[in-house]
Amino acid sequence: MGGQRERARRRHPLAATPTTAHRLRRAYNRKPKARTGRIMALPKIKPYTYVDREHSNRVSWPVDPSRAVLLVHDMQVHFVQAFEGADLGEGYGNADAQINIAIRNLRRLVDAAHAAGIPVYYTAQPPRQNPEDRRLLIDFWGDGLQNDESARILDELAPTDRDTVLTKWRYSAFVRSPFEDLLKESGRDQLIIGGVYAHIGCLTTALEAFMRDIQPFMVADALADFSEGEHRTACEYASGRCARVLNTADVLADLHAAEGAEKAETAEKAETAEEARA
Repeated sequence: MGGQRERARRRHPLAATPTTAHRLRRAYNRKPKARTGRIMALPKIKPYTYVDREHSNRVSWPVDPSRAVLLVHDMQVHFVQAFEGADLGEGYGNADAQINIAIRNLRRLVDAAHAAGIPVYYTAQPPRQNPEDRRLLIDFWGDGLQNDESARILDELAPTDRDTVLTKWRYSAFVRSPFEDLLKESGRDQLIIGGVYAHIGCLTTALEAFMRDIQPFMVADALADFSEGEHRTACEYASGRCARVLNTADVLADLHAAEGAEKAETAEKAETAEEARA
């Protein structure tokens, strides 16, 4: 037996000695050290306009107001102020910049969702995150949001009492979040996504929704990103792998079609009841 254990240790260098195993356990369980002086600003994003093209969707799911929720993704001052020409509520900005187009379209989507009885969710990262919570995000994006003002959701899109704000800890809105449970409890299995950044959190959330059997919809003209190229890459990937990519007008058309169908069904039932009474 002793010879077998010795040969096994030689075959598996990482388990060669108890000392090595002990070091590995210590490394795995080690708490991240607090990093100081590493705020690491987001890149300054040049204005661009996302050019509307036909997306090669593999699915043609219609938006169903009885099944859908709207997610306004990370529209906080910290993320939006990275865009040159962004309108942060002062009433000025580059009207043709994609970030401002996205803000306007998100406002339309929120209003339409409220009118149709569609629940509206927001994601928002907390300021002054503990390194134990932030972990690997520090290595890519530094210390994150530093104060309450940077964590504020834009006034133009501010949530109301009827809306739900989810604390955002990772790229996906589902990580360390009750989001999936809330959707299941309300019988909702469609997720309409708009916000920033298209190729990071928005795409990751769409992909994870797909893997949880929730139909994702990425609203291309209600998204913004580091560049037009990254914006387009996110939409092309999503349309071919996990989501229906559409524009704000498409969402509104689906909602109006559903409303019209519901009214027609109600009228038909009323007519049938009237005929039965006659």
